Amino acid sequence: MRILISGATGLVGSALSRVLQAADWEVHALRRWPHPERQQTGDMVWSPLTGEIETDRLDGLDAVVHLAGENVAAGRWTRTRRAAIRDSRIDGTRFLSRALARCTRPPAVLVCASAVGYYGDSGEAWLDEVSPPGSDFLARVAVAWENAADAARDAGIRVVHLRFGVILSASGGALARMLPIFRLGLGGRLGHGRQYMSWLSLPEAVSMIRFAISQAQLAGPVNAVAPEPVTNAFFTRTLARVLSRPAVLPLPAWAARAALGEMADALLLSGTRVRPTRLMESGYNFLHPDLETALKALLGETS
Repeated sequence: MRILISGATGLVGSALSRVLQAADWEVHALRRWPHPERQQTGDMVWSPLTGEIETDRLDGLDAVVHLAGENVAAGRWTRTRRAAIRDSRIDGTRFLSRALARCTRPPAVLVCASAVGYYGDSGEAWLDEVSPPGSDFLARVAVAWENAADAARDAGIRVVHLRFGVILSASGGALARMLPIFRLGLGGRLGHGRQYMSWLSLPEAVSMIRFAISQAQLAGPVNAVAPEPVTNAFFTRTLARVLSRPAVLPLPAWAARAALGEMADALLLSGTRVRPTRLMESGYNFLHPDLETALKALLGETS
């Protein structure tokens, strides 16, 4: 299999690359232009901003996995940051989709990252792939992000939008940021703690991408989450128990908002209770179906 991965140096992309290379896949990274390692690695380069991409080298790929996008948790959501979050996803996806659509031999499948932020804050309501989108900033971005792949879809490429939940890893992302605090016994719930968190482990994210590539019947939106979403209070209690630490110091909502602004409501204080209906109907076997199993697997060597 010959595969191209955008965002290949990120948390998910780097893990996916390692797994596929170990399985003897021919893996290429799609790097931002210009890139000094281009001649050494043989990877492809692109620049959605300037409209540059090595179109001729896209021919004959078996699959493309598009993970590139500005980190939503990298800083306060100023006007500039919001534009970067939005444009990196929508413009990048539209540009890549159009380039693939022009190929003489396009890939069979394009797997695009999306997010459960598509649904907005849903309280305790269960959501699946046919649930309507929310109306907040991240929901509007997710809707446009998925629509930006229309050119590839119209060209007959099978497009899968993996709506990822919070990806748990000891080496990056939300869990890695929480670990030092919880190991000191200073962790606790965020706000009232009743907000639902739809999550998955990093190995699960890689496994779901491979499943999406291999399952020819799978197309459109797919919730990439574990089957058991948990409340924030449950998550913090479970993490503390796995680390053998207390979790008695909650972070009040007002403090989170003071520190992070609008981002606190969108990423920490709101909730989505998402069911991976299409994965379950397709026969996917979960590696880590419950939170404690996932955390023990992720932290076994580091806790």
